[in-house]
Amino acid sequence: MDTPLPAIAPDLAIMARGLFDALRDSHFDGTGITRETYGAGETAAMRRVEAIARAAGLRCDWDAAANLIVTLDGTDPSLPAAACGSHLDSVPQGGNFDGAAGVIAGLLALLGAQRAGPRARSLVLFVMRGEESAWYGRPYLGSSALFGLFDPAWMDLPCLQDPSLTLRVAMAREGADVASVAAGTRLVDPTALSHFVELHIEQGPVMVARGVPVGLVSGIRGNHRHPHAKAVGEAAHSGAVPRWLRRDAVLATADFAMRLDSTWRNALERGEDLVMTFGILTTDPKQHAMTRVPGEARFTLEYRSESERTLKDFQALAEAEALEIARERRVRIDLGLPVRTPPAVMDGRLLALARRLCESGGMPHEVLASGAGHDAAIFANAGVPSAMVFVRNDHGSHNPREAMDFNDFLKGAAVLQAVLLTGAEAVGR
Repeated sequence: MDTPLPAIAPDLAIMARGLFDALRDSHFDGTGITRETYGAGETAAMRRVEAIARAAGLRCDWDAAANLIVTLDGTDPSLPAAACGSHLDSVPQGGNFDGAAGVIAGLLALLGAQRAGPRARSLVLFVMRGEESAWYGRPYLGSSALFGLFDPAWMDLPCLQDPSLTLRVAMAREGADVASVAAGTRLVDPTALSHFVELHIEQGPVMVARGVPVGLVSGIRGNHRHPHAKAVGEAAHSGAVPRWLRRDAVLATADFAMRLDSTWRNALERGEDLVMTFGILTTDPKQHAMTRVPGEARFTLEYRSESERTLKDFQALAEAEALEIARERRVRIDLGLPVRTPPAVMDGRLLALARRLCESGGMPHEVLASGAGHDAAIFANAGVPSAMVFVRNDHGSHNPREAMDFNDFLKGAAVLQAVLLTGAEAVGR
């Protein structure tokens, strides 16, 4: 039988609100919130959570990747632990709720369960490093290290804001055992976890538009990214060269973008899940001019889907369109090697459980896919049954205007706690 949705105790709600405020006050950069991946701000935020957990009698450990692991020990260590968690790093000048909401909700779940008395199964909160790709170009650093999926080549990635700083140096500075992480040492056995649940603010507009406080995630879109794509033609005088003799790199890129937009629209009409973005399109500022036909254009291309097949099909179509445009416009379009992140499907049994809990509690909710990436994807693809709870959030995310209503947060935290406490039975682990 499903456990009814528990209300968050008033004093714990006050603690949570104070923790959100303290994180904002400590990491406000004048515009938004900045907590650098493997930086002092991220570590300070984690230490703040650790202090509250230790004061409450929870066990706190730091693993080789400098992830913080908070545990409410159960009475039967032979049972796989039920887990939750999220991250505390942010993008530069971001918002205060991205990541932090999931960590604080997990802390509330452990503290609430502690008050209810001894439990057979241990509960674990993972406070993970480096979920954001804004600092070193790779997401999920801490969660990847948990399961031995950290590529040692990532150690030499330069910080995008300070190229003199490498990830290796930053990790060592914040207490990580870089040799162990680079060696691919698995820090957590997936079979030691019954399931994983993560709360996060929604980073798009769907829940605000639909008027629902809580979202239940069906899957997390994977993505293919082409960060160094380019079209190469031939520079020429804008007044002297007729259209039929031009090799215009910008028009070739624009043509490519519009053809892929048409392909995207057709995919949506077939009911496929897909989003596509040309995030950067530029010519060389040292060479471009109003009177010059551009000989080269650089751009980025990213496409996301819950379906790996859709991603592969779209890549094949993009490559075919690039060849066709190259032939027609006498240019070369080089997409470069894609950087791939696989999709993750949330566990259907946990999703059904969450829906029943919301329905029994009379809580309006929406089932939706996540267009943004989350640490839960790493857990799911490592074989840990996983679930995600979204909280309504106005003005999107990755900006200072994140506007999660605190009462919505408490509703989402209640759902997370219920799924954390009862999910093991749902998945039979």
